[in-house]
This record gives sequence, structure tokens and C-alpha cells, in this order.
Amino acid sequence: MTTTVDKSNERVQKMFGEIAPRYDLLNHLLSMNVDRYWRWRTVKLAASQGSAPILDVCTGTGDLAFAYYKRTKGEVPIVGSDFCPAMLDVGEAKKKKFGCNGKITFVEADAQQLPFDDDHFQLVTVAFGLRNVADTDQGIREMTRVCQPGGRVAILEFSMPRWQPFKTIYGFYFRNVLPRIGQWLARNREQAYTYLPESVGQFPSGEELAERMRDAGLTEVRFYALTLGIATLYIGTKA
Repeated sequence: MTTTVDKSNERVQKMFGEIAPRYDLLNHLLSMNVDRYWRWRTVKLAASQGSAPILDVCTGTGDLAFAYYKRTKGEVPIVGSDFCPAMLDVGEAKKKKFGCNGKITFVEADAQQLPFDDDHFQLVTVAFGLRNVADTDQGIREMTRVCQPGGRVAILEFSMPRWQPFKTIYGFYFRNVLPRIGQWLARNREQAYTYLPESVGQFPSGEELAERMRDAGLTEVRFYALTLGIATLYIGTKA
């Protein structure tokens, strides 16, 4: 019997708060810097169109928000929301370091209850965060609600490869090697890097997640496998 992963707000908030200081380092190290490429592909395929603001949900330390800042050359207002204050603190420090204080705003908010008006953002994104939201469908509905009609919702998330023998090799690394390295480096009590493969394994992917996006009111939903299926980018348009 498969045990349901505990994605309660309290656990997720505590877990990411504990690993916040080393979060960026571990992301780049454990992905061998491929996570930078995934974000580059996201800002290219789900490009900014016009001057309306962009929202990055579950922004963490703001890597995708910063990627959009660079892509738009600081000409489009960007908001990053997350319900983990420790993560946002790291994002604020990076904002000062990169000198982009005026164009990126970080807001503490739960993805299931976004504090923004309907139809406000041209683009609403989330990178490796939707699977941590307790109610996946509610998270997608909220992202859709605050998106402008004709605007787009983009979801970048981990997935499992299907091509053999890579599927078997990567699966072993992802379930056995990555958690041990990540936990050893992070040294957090909430077992964040054991949680990672567990949460990915139980998260909908491919057509299943695309259908949930359609149910939330998105049309023209397409998804793109990245790096042999290690990650998948989903893009839908709000009707």
C-alpha cells in the first residue's frame, strides 16, 4: 500500500524553512546545474507579452522570478509569492545583490489563497512548487483566477523519464542517491530530500496534469518533456 505524502502546510513550511540557506546550492548541485536550463526554457516558451505584471507562485528564493526579470530586462513588474518567510528572506537578499529592487516584489502568501485580484497578471508561473501545495487543484484554480483572459499559466515540475534504460538509471539515482546526498548536505529534521522523490512519485504528470489544468479553465494546454523527461513544462491559456 502506498502511503500518502504529508503535504500539510505546517510540514512543508517548516521543511523549506530549514533548508532555505542551502536551497539554491543544493538545487544547482543535485541537478548538475540543469535546473538553470529548465528555467531558461520556461521563460523562452512561456515568454512575457506586453507590460502587465508576472506572478511566480511558490517562488522559493525567486530563481524563476529573477529569470523573468533578466528576460524582460527589468521592464515588466514581477511578483514572487511564497508562504515560507525564510525562503523569501533569501530572495530579498538576492534582490539587493542583483540590484533589481524596483521591479521584483516578494509577497508572503499561500498558493491556495492568493491575495491578488482576478484577471491581474499576464503570466502566472510556478517552478517545482505545485507538488508541495496541499490541494493541487485549488492551486491551479487560484493561478488561473489571477491570470488575465488570454494570459497564460506555466507549470514547471519534476517528472519521471519513460525512456529505457535511462528511466531505470535515473530512478535509482533519484530514489536512492539524491536523497542521501541532499539530506547529508541539508541536515534538516524534516527529511526534505526524502520527501522529494516521494512527492514527485505521487504527483500527476503528463496528460493527467494537463487535464487538471483544463478543468481549472485553461485551454490550449501543451506540455514539453525536458532533459529526457526529468522535468516537464506545462503551458495553458486562460479562456
